[in-house]
Amino acid sequence: MGILSVEPAYGRDYKSQKEVKEAWAQGKDFVINSIFSPDCGRYVNKEDAPKGSFINIRYKKGTCLVVIKT
Repeated sequence: MGILSVEPAYGRDYKSQKEVKEAWAQGKDFVINSIFSPDCGRYVNKEDAPKGSFINIRYKKGTCLVVIKT
């Protein structure tokens, strides 16, 4: 169990928590952006995320945050 900070991949961005949660549920890719993680810069999605972790997803040009528990 841990915390993983990510942001939308491929230049995507979202305007609401609902959009972020839908994208996560659909298995869209996100980029790990935690400088303390050895996986920084790698892509992750719902299937790849460690079970029991908290995923901090930044959206709306990085100004908002939604937390998803896997």
